[in-house]
Amino acid sequence: MNIVRIGTRGSPLALTQAEMVRRQLGAADPNLTVELVTIATSGDRVRGALREHGGKFLYVKEIEEALLAGTVDLAVHSMKDLPGELPDGLAIVAVMERDDPRDALVTRGVEGLAALPAGARIGTSSLRRQWQVLSLRPDCAVVPVRGNVGTRVRKLIAGEFDALVMAAAGLKRLGIKEPHITPITTTELLPAIGQGAIVVEGRRSDDELAAFVRLACHHMPTGIATTAERAVLRAVGGDCFTPLAAHAELEGHALRLRGWLATADGTRAVRAERSASIGQDVEAAATLGRAVGEELKVAL
Repeated sequence: MNIVRIGTRGSPLALTQAEMVRRQLGAADPNLTVELVTIATSGDRVRGALREHGGKFLYVKEIEEALLAGTVDLAVHSMKDLPGELPDGLAIVAVMERDDPRDALVTRGVEGLAALPAGARIGTSSLRRQWQVLSLRPDCAVVPVRGNVGTRVRKLIAGEFDALVMAAAGLKRLGIKEPHITPITTTELLPAIGQGAIVVEGRRSDDELAAFVRLACHHMPTGIATTAERAVLRAVGGDCFTPLAAHAELEGHALRLRGWLATADGTRAVRAERSASIGQDVEAAATLGRAVGEELKVAL
């Protein structure tokens, strides 16, 4: 194992995240050559709303195909872009330590949702964010926005929006601190499943490589928490169009998991919360996630 090729999207954030993995693998084995292979995905090529073409999972489709074909050895994704079920032959081999899981409000100077004027235009293409924001500020207008992080911020500065709601971790990784960024508490906006976490995907047959990557990159507490969150996604049967949120926090041996689910039109929303003492038991985390997901589904 002298050369490892990492498949990644070509956006600035995707490349930054892949570079984070590359550095950790290189630190674990200085004799290893780690190459980044940029892959154009369907999500990058389509124009208009992603939901018209298949959703945000299009951001991983071609990268997973390259992984299965052997063109690359690993793939790096934002975990929140991954579908609940992976293609046959692929598996999550490591989850990096999670950064800030919160959403953030980006404005031209206003601090926080409560300070926005009535009728403010808030940009986001996420139904999860849309319905949670409108539950707090029904007097505002949520409008769709596409483009990478930098493009969205430039649209805000140009006056197309009064505010944007974006993942705090992505802004931080790109070093974006302007024009004005205010994190939103997870009590106000429950995050997307896996938000703030970077995942390394590999082939199930590559046992040696998977073991090396796991040793070099895997963060056990993040792995436990995101296992529970992704179990919620599978239990609900959600896809990238489902207004669904889940966030787990590991405190000592106890895992606290909160979930939120809304109808597609936002007219109804339900919440669920459970805790369990699980230690480092991954299957117990998945069991907790399934229970929260089933509770949400039944309640809605």
